Amino acid sequence: MNIAGVILAAGLSTRMKSSLPKVLHTMHGNPLLQYVINALSTLKPQRLVLVVGKHSEAIRESIQKSGKISFAEQREPKGTGHAVLQAVPSLLGFKGVVLIVNGDSPLVTPETLKKFLNYHKKKRNDISVLSFTSQNPSSYGRILRDDRGRILSVVEERDATAEQKMIREVNSGVYAVGSHVLPLLKDIRLNPDKREYYLTDLVHIAREKGLREDACCIGNEEEFIGVNTREELDRARVFMKDRMIRNFTRKGVNFVEAASVFLSSDTDIGKETTLYPNVYLEGKTRIGRGCVIYPNVRILNSVIEDEVVIKDSTLIEDSVVRKLASVGPFAHIRPGSVIGREARIGNFVEVKKSIVGSGTKASHLTYLGDARIGKDVNIGAGTITCNYDGQKKHITKIEDHVFIGSDSQLVAPVTIGKRAYVGAGSTITKDVPAEALAVSRIKQTNIEGWARNRKLKVKSEKNKKQRKSAQGV
Repeated sequence: MNIAGVILAAGLSTRMKSSLPKVLHTMHGNPLLQYVINALSTLKPQRLVLVVGKHSEAIRESIQKSGKISFAEQREPKGTGHAVLQAVPSLLGFKGVVLIVNGDSPLVTPETLKKFLNYHKKKRNDISVLSFTSQNPSSYGRILRDDRGRILSVVEERDATAEQKMIREVNSGVYAVGSHVLPLLKDIRLNPDKREYYLTDLVHIAREKGLREDACCIGNEEEFIGVNTREELDRARVFMKDRMIRNFTRKGVNFVEAASVFLSSDTDIGKETTLYPNVYLEGKTRIGRGCVIYPNVRILNSVIEDEVVIKDSTLIEDSVVRKLASVGPFAHIRPGSVIGREARIGNFVEVKKSIVGSGTKASHLTYLGDARIGKDVNIGAGTITCNYDGQKKHITKIEDHVFIGSDSQLVAPVTIGKRAYVGAGSTITKDVPAEALAVSRIKQTNIEGWARNRKLKVKSEKNKKQRKSAQGV
């Protein structure tokens, strides 16, 4: 079956009370429109047309990485029928089924769309409407059928009679239309009350022309929530999160308290991983198998390999943490970093654009910036790689099996050779050869009685001030 997709995204944000077009409001890390594009893209349409309106430029910029998409502009908001009509020039020469979907329906799934298209093909329909049964149909168009169950038309809520409003089968806003039916869009008449051209009118127009049409009642209300207000956006967020949690739970992911976890829709989590409360997984984050992510952790666009432990209150951005490593608590892994296999990054350690080798440990109060660190290195508390000279950033190289004593400053560019030692409290400004000991300290001097003499001196000066005060001086 040849498929073309048309997404209606020309709506304004009037009820959102926002200058941002409603289809660009975000939900779990992506614009609403992106979810619809992704759902249609799985069907591999030959053409994908996006109908945009007043906010054309903002929408074009937001989806510029979404593959080949044609744009059609609806310069005036004249309804859904008029919007689809604007897409027709982009469909010239196409022969097949045109799938029409609203851009503010982010919960629609590829599985439902495939099932709908199969129904359309099996029934050999010219036009099909995807419908569902609603518990509260007040905001939807009703599906009108005859005594034999054949669809007669779709009537909008505002135009429905009291009897028609009792109907619970409603229109989802998704249509499958044969390309040969598209010329009938010009036959849709202006609704006198709303001053719009309703796409729903195409159903009874097709019927009058003797074409085959039907409504396929396979959807569910959760999947076809249209987002027009911030309340509806929040509701859609809840449904999507519940969907993601269910999917991950079925895969074997453990949530200590799922309600407090934030997940991006681009996130992936391996089986037997455990997430504690207040964990935020954002962007294209990948978590491996058997990991433990403790409370108050935020991970953004990063890869966490298998059996990693991320301890409390840690931030990881655009980085990679290799298998069996441990990070945190209170650690900050900044963009461009790689934490090696079985490495240990401890509390109040900051790593920036650095490679930390396997088995290396930096357990406390350390800054590692622009560093290339080998395997099995021990980095003592208070160590700093001084990477910035006021104009340029420089690299610190620490080779395998090095021991860096506490409170050391390594002034880049500098290289510490294999199996070398740096004594605690040293400032290293020159390369250290392999297996050497580098010490940079002022010689210690002990002055006997210094503290006692200082105390007597302070006491004497205090007494002198008191005497002067008593004499009125």
